[in-house]
Amino acid sequence: MANQTGSNSSAQDRLAQVADHLGGLKQAGRDSLLQKNPDDVVITAALRTPFTKGGKGGFKDTAAADLLHGAFKALIQRSGIDPALVEDIAVGAVLAPGGGATEFRAAALAAGFPVTTSVKSLNRQCSSGLQACVDIANAIKSGMIEVGIGAGAESMSQQYGPGAVSEFSELLENHKSAAECKVPMGVLSENMAKAKGIARADQDKFAAASFQKAIEAQKKGLFNEEIAPLTVKWTDPKTDEEKTITVSKDDGVREGITAESLGKIRPAFSKDGSIHAGNASQISDGAAAVLLMKRSTAERLGQSIIGKFVQASIVGVPPLLMGIGPAAAIPVVLQKTGLNKDEVDIYEINEAFASQCLYCINDLGLDQAKINPKGGAIAFGHPLGVTGARQVSTLLSELRRTGKQIGVTSMCIGTGMGMAAVWVAE
Repeated sequence: MANQTGSNSSAQDRLAQVADHLGGLKQAGRDSLLQKNPDDVVITAALRTPFTKGGKGGFKDTAAADLLHGAFKALIQRSGIDPALVEDIAVGAVLAPGGGATEFRAAALAAGFPVTTSVKSLNRQCSSGLQACVDIANAIKSGMIEVGIGAGAESMSQQYGPGAVSEFSELLENHKSAAECKVPMGVLSENMAKAKGIARADQDKFAAASFQKAIEAQKKGLFNEEIAPLTVKWTDPKTDEEKTITVSKDDGVREGITAESLGKIRPAFSKDGSIHAGNASQISDGAAAVLLMKRSTAERLGQSIIGKFVQASIVGVPPLLMGIGPAAAIPVVLQKTGLNKDEVDIYEINEAFASQCLYCINDLGLDQAKINPKGGAIAFGHPLGVTGARQVSTLLSELRRTGKQIGVTSMCIGTGMGMAAVWVAE
């Protein structure tokens, strides 16, 4: 299947084509995925900081690189890895000036990695954290490195705003598709909701469920395994007093949210619109990190294996329909791995907006019970460059807790793209 979506066929049609193409090989594909081979790229630790509310949460005064530093130190401690064995680190970030390349290298050194550990930053917008993990996995597969870390870091408190979108030249402004790349995400999602007939009532119901699942998971301690608490300096906005606080949980998760309460919120992008602050992802701060290596390396080093990376896909979609990205990317990665949609136990699909997430779920014909079982970005936030790495820890911990095995992470991407990856828990 080509990495494009030029036809008018639905995602369900594409999935059916995949199933027909694979025929009797589907079970063989699943069986193959579950086999353990020395060359498998495995994950031996995956964690994140808490996510906190942009502009007012626990990390509002903490730089993205300092959040990353905390995630690095926690990853070293949890895994017991010798930092000198880590050859390369890729960090996804969207808003950091200069891509964060300088301060992320500094964060790695301050966290205890030696000068021999290289660091790069990358920006594929909302999939940056996933792209960082995939880049490291592919470097391991190719033999370029043996041990690496895929990560993400973002301070939307300090770096989000009008300056996040560059001015376009006359050349780009005069090209229709190029100019469409800078239409604001909220406007795009509002227009998509109207074009695709995603009712506000359905969006509010989906968003309320995200909050309800997240608050239940938080109360039961289901995030504890993936979250590394972080102690930071925080200035009280009421007294202007600087305090030292320890943040140990996501502070955007709210109790008592219902579809009815969300239905009272005023639309954000259009008077007669359906998208508002309660059914869109929260502006947040945080960091995440994933330690990857070959299975043979993990066994030699005595590292505990929690899962493996299987395959990823990246596709382009029309810029004005950027929200359909998961519906385009998921069929491609399923084809690559010989899976059908029902063989996947859990889907972590980023809730950039309830409208686009609902569209993708419906278009793919997915079981909603398998989608974001602990809630998603609507409930606890979407620090842009972090989400793709965060999803790895969320997914693997939940697969392992429930005794399930196969999961998919996916997200839409600004300017019109989608990315997805398949993971297996052990």
